Amino acid sequence: MKVLLAEPDFPIPNKSKNHKNFLPIGLLKLASLYRQQGHKVKLIRGHRNKAEVRSNGDSRWCIPDEILITSLFTYWADHVKQAVKHYRMLYPTARISVGGIYASLMPDHCKAYTGCDKVIQGIVEEAEQAAPAYDLLDDSLTAPIDYQIIHTSRGCVRSCSFCGTWIIEPNFSYKTTIREEIIARNIVFYDNNLLANPHIADILNELIALKKDNTILWCEAQSGFDGRILQQKPHIANMLKKAGFRNIRIAWDGSYDQHAMIENQISTLSEAGFSRSREIYVFVLYNWDIPFEEMEQKRIKCAEWNVQISDCRYRPLDQTYDHFDFSKAQTSEDYFIHPSWSDELVKQYDKNVRRQNICVRHRFIFYSKEFERKKIDKQTISRVHATVKSLKSTSEIRDYLNKFDITYWLPSEVTYPPERAGS
Repeated sequence: MKVLLAEPDFPIPNKSKNHKNFLPIGLLKLASLYRQQGHKVKLIRGHRNKAEVRSNGDSRWCIPDEILITSLFTYWADHVKQAVKHYRMLYPTARISVGGIYASLMPDHCKAYTGCDKVIQGIVEEAEQAAPAYDLLDDSLTAPIDYQIIHTSRGCVRSCSFCGTWIIEPNFSYKTTIREEIIARNIVFYDNNLLANPHIADILNELIALKKDNTILWCEAQSGFDGRILQQKPHIANMLKKAGFRNIRIAWDGSYDQHAMIENQISTLSEAGFSRSREIYVFVLYNWDIPFEEMEQKRIKCAEWNVQISDCRYRPLDQTYDHFDFSKAQTSEDYFIHPSWSDELVKQYDKNVRRQNICVRHRFIFYSKEFERKKIDKQTISRVHATVKSLKSTSEIRDYLNKFDITYWLPSEVTYPPERAGS
């Protein structure tokens, strides 16, 4: 057969198009499986016309027999529908299947809405054992990727209501070793809960040995680390550091009352040698069950701990649209807004986190738009930041900053939208 593997035109920023978080890893594994079975395979990222498909390699490869289209978030359903329509028009005799996250979470909706011939739910077990066909990415990348993607486990030991992992991958399975899989110097783990693998210490020891002899340079986990497991096994933090892990992210999905537990997890990572302001991040979920005021308390705690925030705006697992636009006022007709939140609160929290991360990264006490955009000379900016660090109280900081013709913001205070703040 001739098999076309297609990634729809998802609205991914150009700077992130070839980022490790967006590679169509499922399609790359399927490509290897089909090759092993003797079939011809092509990968198309985004829509292309028939002439471009034909010219992509073997000129004899013209009309595909099978087309497999991947899907990501449910709220990008329309992009999957457009991909099915596009390839149906080009190749009316080909059989079109859709798999991936949207297809697995909403199979009936996917079948009816996209008009595909078949929906593939969950993991294709045969393909899971195949190494990704990274060579198929060559035409879509401006430069070769310098990492490989590995799963040490599938599924998750948790069943969080906001997450679809336990639905798509209901059975938690794991590997005892990955040594023979490693072919690159940098490794990105796609596990949903890496630390939950009961053989994580064995795997980390493999990585530590490879790091020691300079076979690998760095490791990174796409998903956040389960801090509860880290608390139970604090020695894992030292192993992560020795294995070359970077950009450590831990999840704080629960209430503000959990702050002592989260602080303990951060301290464990910090004591292992990870920089708070540069290497440790806290995942938070907003526009969800926890109200804005409590989310602000959590944000301020992260500022006190001197760690950056990786914020995630919540969308329901069955949300099939998301037209969020920070630049204009919107309603729930445009994107999901939790009943206890509002468009103004969602965007204010997003803004607060962005400004706070700049402060944490650069160890600033305050944020200024004029300073960020360098509308003030560098000498003045440096002098002001240095002086503010020497002041002891918020009132002193405000008195000093009010002498300058700038707007400023202090991460240490709950910040509402302007109209709310003035009420």
